Amino acid sequence: MSAVIKTVETAILAGWLKDGTATVVDVREANEHRAGHIPGSTLVSLSTFDPGKVPVDPAKHLIFHCQLGRRCGPASEQMAAAGFQGEIFRLAGGFKAWADAGGAVEVGD
Repeated sequence: MSAVIKTVETAILAGWLKDGTATVVDVREANEHRAGHIPGSTLVSLSTFDPGKVPVDPAKHLIFHCQLGRRCGPASEQMAAAGFQGEIFRLAGGFKAWADAGGAVEVGD
């Protein structure tokens, strides 16, 4: 079985975070992450992306996000190419959509 890459809407991600069933990976750069990020997300910047640094929990949904939903595509593809099996989700509209929808935002590291 190979990885399947799908998109997920902000409302569904909010539910997964509330249920504790999401692993969120921010592929933006460190300065973007410090300026505001989804609480509990792990920073693995696309510019130095290493699939081995992505926290994987088979019991949770794996979600990649960037600012607008573009950079998370290459990160998802690299994760799949590295042999990840299962579903990989890209956050539709990225962090901007999350913040615009009223999603929780943390500032700092």
